[in-house]
Amino acid sequence: MAKPTRIKSSKLTKAARGKDCTMQVIPICNGNHETTISAHVNVEGGKMGCKTDDISVVDCCSDCHTWLDQSMGSEEDRLFYTRRALIRTLKRRIEEGLIIV
Repeated sequence: MAKPTRIKSSKLTKAARGKDCTMQVIPICNGNHETTISAHVNVEGGKMGCKTDDISVVDCCSDCHTWLDQSMGSEEDRLFYTRRALIRTLKRRIEEGLIIV
């Protein structure tokens, strides 16, 4: 069986630059859009040290990214903020025309 191909797109990952954070973890988020980058979230199939597809990214300020990467907060909080941010980011990419439905 062939190994699944990872979805890679610099257009999707670079689209986070200068945008508002979609994680907005209270009271972690710094609200500084100049620090926003694409953060990969492990939604399915990702392993420690391996990035997931570029479709599984959220627009994340530097402080929320640290919070996410270091698994801070409860599992319930991480799931809530990550799922909410993923939906917000996907909607943003659709509005920007980077993802066509």
